[in-house]
Amino acid sequence: MSLSRRSLLLTGGAVAAAGALPAGRAVAQDVEAAAPATPVLTSRNPLVEQRADPFVTPPTDGMYYLTGSVPEYDRIVVRGASTLDGLATARERTVWRRPSSGPMGGYIWAPELHRIDGKWYIYFAAGDSDQPFRIRTYVLESPSADPREATWTLRGQMVTGWDSFTLDATTFVHRDKRYFLWAQSEPGIATNSNLYIAEMASPLALASAPVRIAVPTLDWEVQGFKVNEGPAVLIRNGRVFVTFSASATDARYCMGLLTADENADLLDARSWTKSPRPVFTTNAATSQYGPGHNSFTRVGDVDVLVYHARDYRDITGDPLFDPNRHTRAQRLHWNADGTPSFGVPVGRGEPPVRLHPLDAPHAVVRHYEYRMRVDGDVRDLADSQFRVVAGFLGAGTVALQSVNFPDRYVRTDGTDLRIDPYEDTDAYGRAASFVRDESRAGLVFRQGDLHVTHDTGRLVMARLGTSREARQRATFRVG
Repeated sequence: MSLSRRSLLLTGGAVAAAGALPAGRAVAQDVEAAAPATPVLTSRNPLVEQRADPFVTPPTDGMYYLTGSVPEYDRIVVRGASTLDGLATARERTVWRRPSSGPMGGYIWAPELHRIDGKWYIYFAAGDSDQPFRIRTYVLESPSADPREATWTLRGQMVTGWDSFTLDATTFVHRDKRYFLWAQSEPGIATNSNLYIAEMASPLALASAPVRIAVPTLDWEVQGFKVNEGPAVLIRNGRVFVTFSASATDARYCMGLLTADENADLLDARSWTKSPRPVFTTNAATSQYGPGHNSFTRVGDVDVLVYHARDYRDITGDPLFDPNRHTRAQRLHWNADGTPSFGVPVGRGEPPVRLHPLDAPHAVVRHYEYRMRVDGDVRDLADSQFRVVAGFLGAGTVALQSVNFPDRYVRTDGTDLRIDPYEDTDAYGRAASFVRDESRAGLVFRQGDLHVTHDTGRLVMARLGTSREARQRATFRVG
């Protein structure tokens, strides 16, 4: 039996059939009030193919806008849609092309699109026609409400502390101050690029001297090249988080994290702490290689990580000229201590889900040493992520596929549940297929009259009790 089974879409706090898979019988409606709706992020991964260094705006006047590097490195493109998912098929428009010669006539990299004081600005990196790697940062300005319109004017180069290799600029506001954050090669430091921050006087100029806040020194930052680049900012939970990318642009590319207290002086390098290990890396099990150069957006109250990665490890020639860094989007989760939880770059397919017991909403279904459990504060995010896919017993059944072990599915082992590698046998198909019942309260998974429930931390199969508490233990909210 083929493993390429059509997944189910995440909509409105429940998993609804994408095709003709009927839901099972309805769960009793008095279990609990309706579970909070989970917004639809996207129905596909990757979201857009061959768009590296992706930047997706926060929703702006009801629209999302996407820009990024094109494989030819010769132009800047923008697409827009009213939903994140709609960006996949939205018409893309070229808003600026490099000149045929001179400055900016070389490689065009990593544009970012920002709405500032009623105007749009694109910060981008460009080389010269005769020196394509003489990269500097430039800015375009548009007065139009829609950044896809051809109303862009070049405002020139962003002047920083040195006239040297400069790229990957972003901007953000914190405590009524606008900051500029970028990567640059500083004379006298033997690295390819470090990270710098400065306050801005306007969208076109800095108001303060650059402050160096990160230098690639750790082993995962210096693979192939000594690189810190591609910063992205997220302010949550009393802290300012900055993700960045490190090392060469092949499978060694990965993401790190800087953190500052929201009350700290962001222009003081001592305010910033670098996490000792990368937070997002290549994952061979999901066939995702070199994830990085990310941005953040939101769908409803859900934070979304947007990034690029390849589907393969081996590259012929310079990785910069391999075109298949695809734009991907997945939900960003949060640990109990308020720090971001990135998990693994998920493979091709539809978004994964997490399942929370109705009687323990802060706990989550997860696997540990391949056995299924219910635990709180699961920091290994991918252990608690699953795809609800078509079951092995035909219409009316579903299976739960592990995200970080995509060759494994949840299956019964007596009364216990575990994830085991797929086997093309009738016995495996029966053990790994469930009827999915749903209500406004959540989801129930069953095999005959045995239901998936939890008991003292174990996920088990048991007969559904008659009490409200028993029904809550066997009902799961999607989140």
